[in-house]
Amino acid sequence: MMTKIKSLKIISAFLVAASLFACTGEKKDQTPWVNLFDGETLNGWSKIGGEATYKVEDGAIVGTTVSNTPNTFLRSDKLYGDFILEVEYKVDPSMNSGIQIRSNSFDHYLNGRVHGYQVEIDPSERAWSAGIYDEARRGWLNPMTDNPDAQKAFKQNEWNHYRIEAIADTIRTWINGVPAAYLIDDKTATGFIALQVHSIKGEQKEGTNIMWKNVRILTENLDQYATASPLTPIVTLNNLTIDEAKKGWKMLWDGKTSNGWRGAKLDKFPEKGWVMEDGILSVLSSGGAESRAGGDIVTEELFGDFEVKVDFKLTPGANSGIKYYVDTEINKGPGSSIGLEFQILDDDLHPDAKKGNHEGSRTVSSLYDLIQADVNKPVKPIGEWNTAHIKSIDNHIEHWLNGVKVLEYERKSPEFRKLVSESKYVKWKDFGELDRGQILLQDHGDLVSFKNVKIRPLN
Repeated sequence: MMTKIKSLKIISAFLVAASLFACTGEKKDQTPWVNLFDGETLNGWSKIGGEATYKVEDGAIVGTTVSNTPNTFLRSDKLYGDFILEVEYKVDPSMNSGIQIRSNSFDHYLNGRVHGYQVEIDPSERAWSAGIYDEARRGWLNPMTDNPDAQKAFKQNEWNHYRIEAIADTIRTWINGVPAAYLIDDKTATGFIALQVHSIKGEQKEGTNIMWKNVRILTENLDQYATASPLTPIVTLNNLTIDEAKKGWKMLWDGKTSNGWRGAKLDKFPEKGWVMEDGILSVLSSGGAESRAGGDIVTEELFGDFEVKVDFKLTPGANSGIKYYVDTEINKGPGSSIGLEFQILDDDLHPDAKKGNHEGSRTVSSLYDLIQADVNKPVKPIGEWNTAHIKSIDNHIEHWLNGVKVLEYERKSPEFRKLVSESKYVKWKDFGELDRGQILLQDHGDLVSFKNVKIRPLN
């Protein structure tokens, strides 16, 4: 009898322990995830780009390659800014793919080409899965070169899990629980999420599949659910990207000091009127007068053929400019130094937008007083950052704004000289025809900020 009672006690204790283990070991995930894929349909998603196909099969989205078509994307109909995203995928070893986040498609940008951050899917020997690539813009931002643990975490021919956190200017990724990328970059704050089927070439086969499932997202109370990463972040502010460094770009402003710059009419950097703070260079307001605060600043180095990029941000009603082929020996009197100018202006509020010897030639991104920029230029609202890009190669000049070419001309040509003869510059002999000159940031008396000032010398 005692043996039977003892046995019953042992069984009872075992059942209690098993019950307790079930309660603790199978704790339900209380995270308020929202499913982006219902497991049955493609509702809430649209195809864009190429002609690869997508279908739902066994609770997964299946993307299939098609020959002779560009990259294809299945994009979310909704746009997302800050979020935490989790997704599982399975990829053929011959495929390259990715998951787009904060991405966009605009008619004015490369005829609608999808561009933006891509969390890489890379089953090749390179093994850069979960790295961050900037599709159709800047190339690699955060490769996996220095993260062997993440490279080893990818599972060939199996389901892999990504966690992607995009909060403010920070993007972090994990692959199968292993920290992968950690990027601080503020190029784009909002966009769609998209699943890529890459174009195929060479020995890659048509009809190859990549699959995604369990696609879910958080968009609220993100601080509560965000995960710390032990990685050192890659910061793009006032730094070159990998591809820029390979192509010979260099920082024209280091983001901290006045090294390489001086006042246009001084032998040193101005003691007032310009401020460097948190990686941003700002010319202060002095009531709208030209060169009355710190005055223009110029590079100490001269440049011939080049490409230059500058991010700029306007305040309401502000005026400034980026000048090139500047000679500070010209016009040592009042006013700005002389050179060709990529105009920076609040077109809506500043009266200069309606002035100029050629119609519209004083609007933002125009060649100041000479050539009007495309009226359909993609300018961002006042208070947001815009990117100016100037190319000068064998006297062929192009102005670009936010990735779109807005004007071009031939320096030193008869047409160019005719424009000059009809402008305020006619009094300056051989205006705009220097073989080498300085780059200038203008003080026009209004608060305007600059960052990511880069140049690629071409000679």
